[in-house]
Amino acid sequence: MEFGFGEDDEVFRREAREWLEKHLVGRFAGAVGRGGPGSEHEGTAERRAWERELGEGGWIGLGWGRAGYGNRVATLTQQVVWAEEYARVRAPGRSGHIGENLLAPTLLAYGDEEQRRRFLPPIARGEELWCQGYSEPGAGSDLASLRTAAERDGDGHWRVTGQKVWTSLAHEADWCFVLARTEPGSRRHHGLSFLLVPMDQPGRVDVRPIRQLTGTSEFNEVFFDGARAVGVVGGEGNGWRVAMGLLAFERGVSTLAQQIGFEEELRAVVRAAVGSGAVRDPVIADRIVRLWAELRTMRWNALRTLGGAPDAGAPSVAKLLWGGWHQRLGELALRVRGPAAAVGPGDWTADAPYELDEQQRLFLFSRADTVYGGSDEIQRTIIAERVLGLPKDQPKDQPREASS
Repeated sequence: MEFGFGEDDEVFRREAREWLEKHLVGRFAGAVGRGGPGSEHEGTAERRAWERELGEGGWIGLGWGRAGYGNRVATLTQQVVWAEEYARVRAPGRSGHIGENLLAPTLLAYGDEEQRRRFLPPIARGEELWCQGYSEPGAGSDLASLRTAAERDGDGHWRVTGQKVWTSLAHEADWCFVLARTEPGSRRHHGLSFLLVPMDQPGRVDVRPIRQLTGTSEFNEVFFDGARAVGVVGGEGNGWRVAMGLLAFERGVSTLAQQIGFEEELRAVVRAAVGSGAVRDPVIADRIVRLWAELRTMRWNALRTLGGAPDAGAPSVAKLLWGGWHQRLGELALRVRGPAAAVGPGDWTADAPYELDEQQRLFLFSRADTVYGGSDEIQRTIIAERVLGLPKDQPKDQPREASS
C-alpha cells in the first residue's frame, strides 16, 4: 500500500493549522514548547487546561476508529497530518497521551461497552488523565515477573496491593490501569488481570516522585495498599493478552510527530555547531550528515509501516531506530559546544542545585531512551523470536534438549 497525502488531507491540514494558530494564544501562549520529554514538569496547570481545550475542539480521539464518545474520527493520513502540524507549532506536551493513545484503543479492542461509555468520553473531553501501572522494581523489562497482586474483598471488589515504578505522570493522573496478579500462586504470564484503579484513594495510593539526572521528576513510584479497582478489562486472568495488545498501540502515528520534534532538535545542534565553529571539524560534519540521513530513513520507515500490512517487528524496529538516534544526537549536542557544555545557564543555589539549558537536558534525558518503553535488549529479543523465529533462551536451570 502506497502511503501518501491527498487533497482531502491538505484541506484537513489547513483546518488543523488554523485551529492551532487561533488557540495557542493568551493563556496558552506560554505553554508553547513546554512539557516535552525531560520537561513534563513545566506548565502543568496550563497543559491540563489545554487538554480540555483540545477536547472542546474535537481533537482528542482521532484514531479511535469509531465515533460516539465525544470524539471526531479521522483517516490514518489525517491523523498523521494532525500530529505533524501539532509538532510543527511546538504545541504543549500532551498530558492526556496515555489515556488517548494507550488506554482508549485498548478499551475499544478488549473492553465492554459499559467501560467504553464510562471512560472514553472524559478522555475525549480532556477531563480525566491516566497513567500506566506496569513496571515494578523487580519487573521492568521482564514484566511477567511482576508481584503486585489483587484479591477480592467482601463486597466483590478487587483490592490491589504492591508497588509500581517509573510511572510517568502518576502525580497528575486521575486513574491508573494496573497489571496485577489475581490468581494466587500463578507464575509468569498466567493469572494476570488488567485493572482500572482511581488514584484519589488517600491512604490506599501513595505517589512518590523520582528525581532524575535532569533535576525533574516526571517518573514516580506508586504504592498500592488495598486500593480498590473498579473494573477488569478483557476478563479475569487475561491481563497479559490485554497488556501486550496495549503495547502494540504505543508506537504508531505519534512516531511521526516525534520525528518532527527530533528535526527541530537537530536544527538547534547544527546552529550550535555553526556558531562554535565545530562544523569545520570533518568528524562533526560527518556525524551531522549521518544524523540527518538517519532521521529521513526513520520517517520513510514509519510511513511504510503505517501504510503496509501488519508487521510484528515494526514497533520494535522503530523503537531501536529512534532510541539510539536520539542518544547520539544528545551526545553531539554537547560535543559541538566544547567545554562550555559543562556550564549551566544559572547560578547554583540550595533550592536549585543546577539549571540546564535545552541541549544539556537533551543529553541527560536521552540516556534513558534505550531503556524506557522497552529496552533495546527486549526489542531485539522480540524481533529474534517473533519475526526471525529463533528459539527462545532456556532458563539456566533447564538444559537444552539434545539435537537429533
